[in-house]
Amino acid sequence: MNSEMDSIKKPGANTGRFANATLVRLSEFLSAGYKKGVRPVKDWRDSTMVAIDLMVYSILNVDEKNQVLTTYVWYRQHWTDEFLVWNPDDFDNVKKISMPTANVWVPDIVINEFVDVGKSPDIPYVYVSNDGLVQNYKPIQVVTACSLNIYNFPFDVQKCSLTFQSWLHTINDINITLMRSPEEVMVDKSVFMNQGEWELLHVLSKYKSFSVDNDDYYAEIKFHVVIRRRPLFYTVNLLLPSIFLMVMDIVGFYLPPDSGERVSFKITLLLGYSVFLIIVSDTLPATAIGTPLIGVYFVVCMALLVISLTETVLIVRLVHKQDLQPHVPQWVKHLVLEKAAVLLCIPNKKFCSLLAHDSDLPRYKENNMNTVRCNHHCESSRDMERGLGMGLPMRDSTPPVMDNILHEVSSIRQFLEKREASREIAKEWLQVGYVLDVLLFRVYLLAMLAYSITLGTLWSVWQFKEYN
Repeated sequence: MNSEMDSIKKPGANTGRFANATLVRLSEFLSAGYKKGVRPVKDWRDSTMVAIDLMVYSILNVDEKNQVLTTYVWYRQHWTDEFLVWNPDDFDNVKKISMPTANVWVPDIVINEFVDVGKSPDIPYVYVSNDGLVQNYKPIQVVTACSLNIYNFPFDVQKCSLTFQSWLHTINDINITLMRSPEEVMVDKSVFMNQGEWELLHVLSKYKSFSVDNDDYYAEIKFHVVIRRRPLFYTVNLLLPSIFLMVMDIVGFYLPPDSGERVSFKITLLLGYSVFLIIVSDTLPATAIGTPLIGVYFVVCMALLVISLTETVLIVRLVHKQDLQPHVPQWVKHLVLEKAAVLLCIPNKKFCSLLAHDSDLPRYKENNMNTVRCNHHCESSRDMERGLGMGLPMRDSTPPVMDNILHEVSSIRQFLEKREASREIAKEWLQVGYVLDVLLFRVYLLAMLAYSITLGTLWSVWQFKEYN
């Protein structure tokens, strides 16, 4: 060894342009007799300790359908190579040199979750210190498998793991440790590009040793990358339009139920919501294992719009074309016009006047009929007495013209009575329709409020759990 050092240090050992190049002499010294295929320890019983570190630079893509996460990380590792040491005083006080990665021993540290080769730049060099410390720093585009839970989309928090371990060597040959403390790794966001859709919350790290066959043990360090989606874009483009359409559906209940405009308005809302769902269908993440909660929200909103339209059609049918309908049954009057109206705090002045008018109508008709009969009988008696007093023969004193007039008047009267009765029936059914419309509207409003509160509570609880 001393003779080799002397030959390297002598100026005449290297001729030409590299005669006085210290780095060349050092490189030749380190490469002389070096075996890169052998683990660099003098005692084979000593394990090589590899310290690693990870810093997340960017979240490139989150593929929910294929359950793949693409990240760009800065990966650092260093270990001690007992065969790459020198005395700096012998080489112009050089304490660190860069060497080709292909010329030194490199541990077989891999990421278990790798599913594809990313477009990582090739870093062909490592740094070697005079005490044998080899530093291998490089950026890596990591394409890994990750179990993505999109149920809380767009308020979801994802947790993906990157597991580093030696693929072949056991813990007796290669052991792994952290270059920094877990606390420093967790809060480090110094290099993260924070302008994308995803926000880096923290990076958790955990060391673990495991055995496959209960004989050989392996070391691994697992980094849990916790990221959160920024929901502003999806809130503005998905949730707010849906909320506005549902609010307009509620406002539509204030249109008069006896007008056909409400049905047209509800149908227009339903068609508009259908077009809205078609437009946003490509925005929602699609997986084969589940549906995001926002998809359920859209389906329930569509169902509520259909229920609202059905209720409107029933009410409009109830308050229209009631000329051929019978009177409102007494039990319906009792339940709807009395009990339901009081329960809903609807003023009952119209109901009382309507019922009073309805109860006076038969007596009014009977009195009119009695008056007509009495007048007709009195006039006939007078005619008979006048005929007997004058000694004239008995005959019908009412001319045919008067009979026709009385018949026509009676027909007109009957027509007016029927029309008035139809109007009264229509008024009764209209009042029933109004009360049922208010009742169904309030039930619909309570159902929508309960659904909204439940959905908001679930999202809030999940967010609190994920953040903590």
